[in-house]
Amino acid sequence: MPAPALPALPVTFRPTLTRVVLLSVGAAMFAVITVVAFTLEQLSGGERVSFVFTALLFFGVLALLSRPKIVADDSGVTVVNITRTRRLSWAEIVRVNLRVGDPWVFLDLSDGTSMPALGIQPGIAKEHAIRDARTLRALAENHGTGTDNR
Repeated sequence: MPAPALPALPVTFRPTLTRVVLLSVGAAMFAVITVVAFTLEQLSGGERVSFVFTALLFFGVLALLSRPKIVADDSGVTVVNITRTRRLSWAEIVRVNLRVGDPWVFLDLSDGTSMPALGIQPGIAKEHAIRDARTLRALAENHGTGTDNR
């Protein structure tokens, strides 16, 4: 398969459909739980507050799960996962992997480790994720020391 055309940098890769689903479900859950809290007449003020707080907590967890992205620019890549962000230079990325069955892209790094990059995940939008992984691989090969060992 031919290498994809390189996009203009900076470029952001993120699982958009997954993000939309998570934030929509979170907003709907928050709204439903809040409505229930204020509809039930037998609840005290403190109980209502605890319902709303719990709904806010659920929404916060889903918002955190929707956070992952990968931002590529001229000097390297910023990988934002659920709770951590890491900046990599292009030279640190040896290979971009998305194998059959992988839940997300893995970056093989020059220090011999592998790093998950949750910003590209084939769960809901498989073809989009494959296209993004190929683009990121082409960028790594063009800007750094990455190699494609198909």
